[in-house]
Amino acid sequence: MRTNELILYKHMEDGQILQDMTFLMENYDNDYYNMEDMKGLLFDAVNELLEIAVSHGFEGDLWHNYLTYLMASHENAYSTSCEIVGPVEGSINQVALHDFEIFKELFDYDFSAMEEKMGVDCLSMLHDYQGTSGHGKVFNQRIRDRICGLSRSLAESGSAETFKDTMTQFYKEFGVGKLGLHKAFRVEHLEDGAEIIPITKIAHVKLDDLVGYENAKKKLIDNTEAFVKGRKANNCLLFGDAGTGKSSSIKAILNQYYDQGLRMIEVYKHQFQDLNDVIAQIKNRNYKFIIYMDDLSFEEFEIEYKYLKAVIEGGLERKPDNVLIYATSNRRHLIRETFRDKEDRDEELHTNDTVQEKLSLVARFGVTIYFGKPDKKEFQEIVRQLAKKNKIEMPEDELLLEANKWELSHGGLSGRTAQQFIDYLAGTR
Repeated sequence: MRTNELILYKHMEDGQILQDMTFLMENYDNDYYNMEDMKGLLFDAVNELLEIAVSHGFEGDLWHNYLTYLMASHENAYSTSCEIVGPVEGSINQVALHDFEIFKELFDYDFSAMEEKMGVDCLSMLHDYQGTSGHGKVFNQRIRDRICGLSRSLAESGSAETFKDTMTQFYKEFGVGKLGLHKAFRVEHLEDGAEIIPITKIAHVKLDDLVGYENAKKKLIDNTEAFVKGRKANNCLLFGDAGTGKSSSIKAILNQYYDQGLRMIEVYKHQFQDLNDVIAQIKNRNYKFIIYMDDLSFEEFEIEYKYLKAVIEGGLERKPDNVLIYATSNRRHLIRETFRDKEDRDEELHTNDTVQEKLSLVARFGVTIYFGKPDKKEFQEIVRQLAKKNKIEMPEDELLLEANKWELSHGGLSGRTAQQFIDYLAGTR
């Protein structure tokens, strides 16, 4: 096998299995090697394939799934060029075809002679593997299904050219690596910098699930659509009362525009020192990234907001065109103001400097959207709509009466309170 001749697909994560299996393909009938040692290497490789299958939720031909997973995960000059934009021009296509010819040989390899020579049947067990849960810890079911579907398509490819076209189309539709396969991410601070970690479980909320706030949602949609289509767009601040759907709206935006290349990275204020590192890792990718900051606010003694100001607008390096910042907050001005700020105006030579320093952060969000608490009538309409969507069958008068009782003892009028009330009814009926 020619895996040592791969040019683009080298140094792949989880690539040790491929190296071990290639060695076995080339030497299983070589009397120079001890057969028991060869069997031990084979069983170790099969064990690793099974472990990956369980952790990622793979089903079907596990050897094909493994090879597909390597190609779908590996970020190289060809795969990152094709993500979102599809086929590219240039000599790199010839290099890619060379590598895909080798992968097709690996796909088409017949293990029956190896099993007969070694007197084993463990590889046959991998041809039609049935999973236990439909998904794994690393991939959710949506991603698992895409990898397994791609594996079947590649196995049916009649030529290396078709194999290449199938793989390229996958890169265009879903991207490559963790940034392509996953929707959302968090940041973990390590000694050598920040690492972007996929979030595998995300609420599948849709914009239509959010009752009311039509003007607010339209402003958010218009800004995001401009962003994903490559037009000018603004950083966005959603502010207002608690429980009014600010965070849910941003999650819904991600779900709506993910297939157009939108990704989201959640960052907390104690991680603002890592923002430049995070942006450096994503600025040259073909995706559009929203850096999401939930419940953003600062006490007067906290200075992390200065990192954020510099990143948004003010540092020497311009913020990349594929990055925006969306934040939610219960405070309009983000940074707490105190009476002392007003007293300081009389003591400082430039009386407005202290206040302007604090207000300048919110000014760097080009779009601000207000989410206010609903009035009684709006709250009842939210309850009606949620009850209908959740198939709660209950006389309307009784429904609204119970909703009014609920909100009086559970946080007042808000969309969150309405959702909690409907969840309560759904769980007790």
